[in-house]
Amino acid sequence: MLEFNDVDEMLRLLRLPRMRATWEEWVDRAAREGWGGADLLRNLLSDELTAREEGRLKRLVAQAGFPFHRTLEQFDFRCRTELKRAVFQTYLEDSFVREGRSLVLIGPPGLGKTHLGVAIGMHAVQRYLSVRFVTVQGLLNRVLDAETGREREKVLRPYKRCDLLILDEFGYLTPDPAAGAVLYDLIAHRYEQRATVITSNKSLTEWGRVLHDTALASALVDRLMHHGDVYYLKGESYRLRDKPRRQPVSPQEALEGPREASEAQG
Repeated sequence: MLEFNDVDEMLRLLRLPRMRATWEEWVDRAAREGWGGADLLRNLLSDELTAREEGRLKRLVAQAGFPFHRTLEQFDFRCRTELKRAVFQTYLEDSFVREGRSLVLIGPPGLGKTHLGVAIGMHAVQRYLSVRFVTVQGLLNRVLDAETGREREKVLRPYKRCDLLILDEFGYLTPDPAAGAVLYDLIAHRYEQRATVITSNKSLTEWGRVLHDTALASALVDRLMHHGDVYYLKGESYRLRDKPRRQPVSPQEALEGPREASEAQG
């Protein structure tokens, strides 16, 4: 029978890294505060579990590939009166993912579509769900660059299997006859099984032109909308709202052109 006199070595073999790093501190604290053996063990195990949960969350966030971190609380619904906070809270519920539902956010740039998608994804990660965020063009580039069908499937696999997929910027696509088939395969695989969020600057009726295949786009939309919702965002871009506005130039000033510095100061 093996004998272990080195606590540090035993914790290494048991793969308890947090406990291995902190057990001496906990023992000292237990001595100072008069803890019994059960209290010490409880605190050691609780600290180890907390560290594991934190590590798991960090891995899930890194795996998701979010371009930034946002929450629904940070979204200014006052500027998007067509959206209701209470309604969007429902997309944070377990049922959205469990029922394999879809959400499509459509509108010009700068209206917060990506913010909303990331917020839904961040909340899902907090529930230890697997999430992937990717631009549509970025995903297509990787898939279409693969040389064999097996390699393409390897690229697509994590996006097919994750609990929540966020496809950003559908509409900014370079023409490729294979793009539509790739996206259809992905959405059809997730249909009624896993949740999907898509942001786009193109209305649903324009997706046929984006994919250069009206029939394929119609089938894609049909699957998304069967158990999904679509919202059309409108209004002023967040990016432009806080940008200083230039003073209007009169027709006379436009004809005269810029004045000399000395004249302007006079």
